[in-house]
Amino acid sequence: MIRLGPGLRVPLSGMPCDAHLHIIDRRFPAADPSVKLPANMTLSDYRLLQHETGTVRAVIVQPKHYGTDNRCTLDAIAQLNGHGRGIAVAHPDISDAQLRQLDAGGIRGLRFSLWNPADATTSIEMIEPLSRRIQGLGWHVQLHMSGCQIARHAALIERLACPIVFDHMGRLPPHLGIAHPAYAVIGHLVNQDRAWVKLSGAYLNTDSGPPAYADACAVARAFARDMPQRLLWGSDWPHITEACKPAAADLVGLLLGGMPAEMIERVLVDNPARLYGF
Repeated sequence: MIRLGPGLRVPLSGMPCDAHLHIIDRRFPAADPSVKLPANMTLSDYRLLQHETGTVRAVIVQPKHYGTDNRCTLDAIAQLNGHGRGIAVAHPDISDAQLRQLDAGGIRGLRFSLWNPADATTSIEMIEPLSRRIQGLGWHVQLHMSGCQIARHAALIERLACPIVFDHMGRLPPHLGIAHPAYAVIGHLVNQDRAWVKLSGAYLNTDSGPPAYADACAVARAFARDMPQRLLWGSDWPHITEACKPAAADLVGLLLGGMPAEMIERVLVDNPARLYGF
């Protein structure tokens, strides 16, 4: 059972998955010792959201606070007792033995968050060599790039040796939406069964703003119409970028509301099970 909002529940035949969230736990030091880690962002805190939404499975995405130290993410996966998977961050100097250790700990991909080059842990030059190394593990690369970056680096993305996941609906410029060239780049890869798209981060893709995020939701509906076979949903908890956090009860319905029940099942249950190996 998944809750799409107050009083609205949809029965599901499998375990629904939140495919994008971050865990920050002060038991693990930040990559930069001068950074004070925020509170109330542990896995125990996240379980309150699970209780409200009805999600069971979770994909922990390494936050920038920890750089390439993936211990906190691995710890959160272990606490989920088989219902968790993770996305790590690494540099090309990582050894094959370390990659295998991450795989054993539930990691299923590497994230490259390049949206803001000023605070990026990785670089565009790291994507292709690392994609070749993780191909044999069955992992994917997860790209947090702007629509303009996706369009500019389309040739590189096309060359990647493993599957691709686009964060936050490809971060298309809100004033253009699916008219932006990146939408066609993403669609081409999805239709080749080479890419997936996360319906997440409505507040990162909006000019119209809360509570409806009408422009971001219009993009989500377009993805649902054109690429339902390769969509995932993520809460983006704990919404680190936002001063005013969205209500947990509204998170699922915001981007999935209006979809037929069979599509919701596909996005929340079938697609993540296939991609993450649940």
